[in-house]
Amino acid sequence: MEHTHTAEGHENAHGGSTKAIWRTFWILLFITMIEVGLAFLHLETGFPSRVLLNAVFVGLTVLKAFYIVAEFMHLGSEIKNLIYTIMLPLLLFVWFIIAFLYEGNSWKNMIKDLKPGTPIEATKAPVKEAAHGHY
Repeated sequence: MEHTHTAEGHENAHGGSTKAIWRTFWILLFITMIEVGLAFLHLETGFPSRVLLNAVFVGLTVLKAFYIVAEFMHLGSEIKNLIYTIMLPLLLFVWFIIAFLYEGNSWKNMIKDLKPGTPIEATKAPVKEAAHGHY
């Protein structure tokens, strides 16, 4: 029995995966264009606020990362328990990074305030004076 390998058969065998790759390319390109457009909008007009813009960028980046993991690591077609097994530790890792950055900033500010030689008055909050000049 002789097997022939034609171009049509090869295209049919890989046509679905090629179509999925191109679909993924266009979706990721569209999300990236939105990010670049928002960056230029912020540079030109200052809108939206910096904090809101950063939150949108993080959200779009997470969306792209999720889509890449779902398509190229084939987790989109896996069972939900396997997806949770991978995504839950990833979310905890992100939470740890945020918590450590917050805690590190707190320590930095505390050490700055308690540095030896710092006058006690500099560490206290300013007291408002009464209208008559008395405390």
